[in-house]
This record gives sequence, structure tokens and C-alpha cells, in this order.
Amino acid sequence: MSTFLAVRQVRRPQGTPSAEDFTFVTEPLPVLADGQVLVENVYLSVDPYMRQLMNTGEAGREGRAIGRVVESRSAGLPVGTTVFHRGGWTTHAAVGAADLRRVDPAGGVPLSAYLGVLGGTGLTAFVGLTRIARLRPGEDLFVSAAAGGVGSAAGQIARLMGAGRIIGSAGSAAKVAHLKEIGFDAAFNHRDGPVGEQLAQAAPRGIDVYLDNVGGDHLEAAIGALREHGRVAWCGAIAQYSSAPPAAPRNLADVMFKSLRVEGYLVREHLDAREPFERFLVPHLQNGSVRVDETVVDGFGNVVEAFLGVLRGDNTGKMLVRVS
Repeated sequence: MSTFLAVRQVRRPQGTPSAEDFTFVTEPLPVLADGQVLVENVYLSVDPYMRQLMNTGEAGREGRAIGRVVESRSAGLPVGTTVFHRGGWTTHAAVGAADLRRVDPAGGVPLSAYLGVLGGTGLTAFVGLTRIARLRPGEDLFVSAAAGGVGSAAGQIARLMGAGRIIGSAGSAAKVAHLKEIGFDAAFNHRDGPVGEQLAQAAPRGIDVYLDNVGGDHLEAAIGALREHGRVAWCGAIAQYSSAPPAAPRNLADVMFKSLRVEGYLVREHLDAREPFERFLVPHLQNGSVRVDETVVDGFGNVVEAFLGVLRGDNTGKMLVRVS
């Protein structure tokens, strides 16, 4: 093989993206420099944050992937090594040794988990709960977009941390049922009525912590439900990725009146948490107490549709593309 396939963005969307915003290109395989390896990708990640990359025309050029080394000019990375990198939506990528991480899956843990519940997705949930919100045993938690990758990981991790009542919002009745299967105490479909009213019914005594993947009406509802000295760990705002930002929460003054703490974060600033996170979670994946929650789309030719699907909420758990 002398060529590879890649996805390139060809226009910047106004509002919701479409398949016409991308094209597939065939390019020659690169000649490796010293210290580089050629990786044949096995799994690609598609994530909501990539919608923001479209505003600068960079969608497809950056993104998490796991693959195997098929050519090497790095002594420490022989052919056959499995690696993680951020080379984007391609079938193959030339990556320097400093820009990748070796992946040696633990026994009984599927490789795909290292892009999902054991990857940046799960790490986002772990950091939000442990470092940002500092969830304590017995505290009640609300998670928005709870049937997505970060949300489903957060609910399962919170259960291991001894959380009290765990509540999630999702976008369909099927997803609500799924959340209850993976350990949420209560869940509701945010399309069924005002989020604030549904959250009040699900958590009549309030909540202590909110993990926010949505923003907008979910954040307003959470501020209303939070008890004094409650905390918000804000890691996503999918409500505004393809549309104008929603109005600020009407009850924003309650952040002051209830002594709440609202903190946004990016997981890339907490990569030092990866090792303790894996030590914590891997045994639970091995014994089945935590589920590898994922939706896998087959075929590199379907990567754009998978991305559009994650923006629509088609996935349950982490959305991945199996390249071949």
C-alpha cells in the first residue's frame, strides 16, 4: 500500500454541520523521519468538541486514535506496537515517538475501552468528580447527557465512589432505560418537558454536585436544584456547539446566594491523573462492575456520519469508528 485515506473539512458550517462540509481524500503515505512511526489506525474517536474545530477549518486533522505500528524508525516502538495518538481522521498516520503513548491493554479489557471509558472520555468524568467537584460519599449527583461517553462513565464512577442518589438526563426513552441499567437511580428524557421541573421531581431534596456536558437549560435547572455549597464541574456545552449560545441562566444569582462553586475544566490539563485513574478503574472493568459503554460504527467511510450522529445524540456511551 502506498496511499492512505483521510477526511478533510471543505467548508465552515453555519449552524448544524452536514456531510457536505467534508470530503475524503487519498494521499501518498509519508516518508518517515528518524524517530517517527507509521500507524495503521484501528479505532477513531468522534466527539462533540470537534464541532468547535469546524469553526477554524481544523475538523478531521485532530482527534484521538488507537492503532498499530506498521513501519518504524523509532527503536523503542517496533512494528506491531499498539499506540494512542491524536493524528485525526485518517487510516494511517506518521507520528513522532514523543506524540504518542504505548497501549498495553489489561487482561479482559477490550482495546476500544482505551478510547472510551479508559481514555480521555472516562478521564474527563473521573477528573470532574474527583478533582473539580470533589464528590464525597453519600452526596447526590446530577449528570447531563448522561447516556453519552462522559456521562455514562461519570455515573458508573460515581457509584464506585459511594455517591448517594445519581440522576441523569438523556434524549430518549431508550436512553433513560439504559441509564437505569448501568446504575443510575433516576433518569429523565429532557425532551419530555422543562428540565427544571423534571429534575425537581427526580431529586425532590436537591443535589450536591452537577457534572455538566450541556449548559443552557440544564445548567439553570442544576443551579436551582443544588443545595448550599454545591459544586458544578463543567466540561461540555453541547447546547451551543451548533447554535447561538443560550441566554445565561436566569437564576445565576443563586450561585452567590447558595455559595455554589462553578468550575470549568479541560481534561488535557489533568493528564497526570491518568495513571491513578487506570489503577482505580481497570479492576472494575475486569470484574464486570463497570461496563464498557460504547457505540461502534464500522468502516472508515462512515466516520463523518458517526461524527454527525454524535451531535444528534445517536450514540449510547462512547461513539467510536472501527476503521476496517
